[in-house]
Order: sequence, then C-alpha cells, then structure tokens
Amino acid sequence: MSSGVDSGDLNSQIVSVFGTSSQLWITGLIFLRLASLVMLVPGMGDQSVPPRLRLGFALLLALALSPLVGHTLPPMPATLGGMTGVIFHEVLIGLMLGTLMRVLLFTLTTSGEIISLHSGISFAQTANPAEAQPSSSIGTFLAMLGLVLVWSTDMHHLFIRAMVDSFSIFPATKPIMYADGATLMVRTVGETFTLAMQMAAPIIVFSLIFNIATGFVARIMPNFPVFFAATPLSLIVSLALLALGLGGMGMAFLNHYQDLMAIFVRGPHG
Repeated sequence: MSSGVDSGDLNSQIVSVFGTSSQLWITGLIFLRLASLVMLVPGMGDQSVPPRLRLGFALLLALALSPLVGHTLPPMPATLGGMTGVIFHEVLIGLMLGTLMRVLLFTLTTSGEIISLHSGISFAQTANPAEAQPSSSIGTFLAMLGLVLVWSTDMHHLFIRAMVDSFSIFPATKPIMYADGATLMVRTVGETFTLAMQMAAPIIVFSLIFNIATGFVARIMPNFPVFFAATPLSLIVSLALLALGLGGMGMAFLNHYQDLMAIFVRGPHG
C-alpha cells in the first residue's frame, strides 16, 4: 500500500466533498461577479465594513444563486487562457455594476458639500464611514440618511434582484457592452449632479440673496461688523431650510435610486 496520496486521488477527494468540477466552476464565477459588486455597493461596500464580511456575504449569496443562474454561465474552458478570460469578464461586469450603484450615494454627498459651502460650515469636516476620506458634516449626515432610507424601506432588495438579473442582462457568454456601460455611467453621473443641485437649490438661492443684501449693508454702514452679525444668521436659516427640505430630499433620492435600479431589474416575466 502506498503511504502517500497521488494528485489524482487528491483531486477526486476534493471534488467529492465540494461537488463536481463544473459546480465549483459555476459557483466560483458567480462569487467573482458578486464579490466585485459587493465591494462597491452602498452599505456593504463601505470602508467601515470589514472585507472578510463582504466576501463572506458574497460567498453565501453565490451559493444561494448557483441553482438559479448556473444555466447562464459557460462550461469550464479546456485551456488556462480561456478560464482567465472568463474570470476577467465576470470581475469587470461586477466592478461596472458596483460603480454605477456607488454613484447613487454621491447624490446626497454632493448635495451636502454644496449646502455646506453656501451655509458657511464647509470647514467642519468629519469622518465619513462610507468613504475613505473625511467630508463635511452635512455631507456625511445626508450620506448616512440615504443609507438608512434605502435599508429601512427595503429598497436594498433591488440590489439583490439586480445581482440576480445581471446574469441575464449581462450574460457571461457575450462580450461586455463597454459603449453602453460608458453611456449609462455618463448619464448617471449627470443625473446625480443635477439632482444634487436641485436638492441644494433653496439654500443656494437664499445664500445668493443674503450675500447681496449683506454687501449692501456693508456699503451703507462701513463701520458695522457685517461678518460677525451675518454669519450666525446665515447658518441658522440655512440649517432651517435643510431641516424643512429633508423629507423632499429623501423622496427625491429614493426615486432616483429606484429609477436607476430599474435598468438592471427585469420584469416578472423577464
């Protein structure tokens, strides 16, 4: 009897425990796409979430989705080059979808930065759990508000639905639609900045009118300390306008979120 185990026996034992080679290949491809997506998706892809937790979530989701989307994936290629090409294909699709979903959160962050700039508290920086670098206090608050709204209204289910439907919309057997992806990215970024400006519009208008009025007061009464008197008033009114508009800002963000996610979600009949 041989004291060692040859490579053929070892391979057969691994396959017998974890499944056949085709099952491992399919699960691995699903995991690669989902892991690339989860690393960027809002909430799970935040810097405060440990990478092991993100990868573990992607692995559990891949195991659950294998029976549903396994038929859309190609069989294991016979060559190493073919396997590498399919792997890069899945990773690129996951990164593309994750980046598009990540841009959604920039709506509230950008709006918060604009509001902070026009209200005079842009210098108040705080750690943003969703980003690697700090941002303004209002930007961080609005970003956290957006995450709370998404998860509390169960709209994060659209993320999972988009992950499942992505295997039908972006099948692994077809080339990546780079042109369509770039067009969608440009459109999404444009709509994001447009919505951010619309959310901050009331404070921008107030800041413009207030600064013009302050300038007239400074010209009429040169000895009056305009800066010390106007700054607290500008801050109080700006925060009051922000508080009054939080409900509308949240609804506008959720509608924007739902409209973009509808692109990646198929109807009930596919």
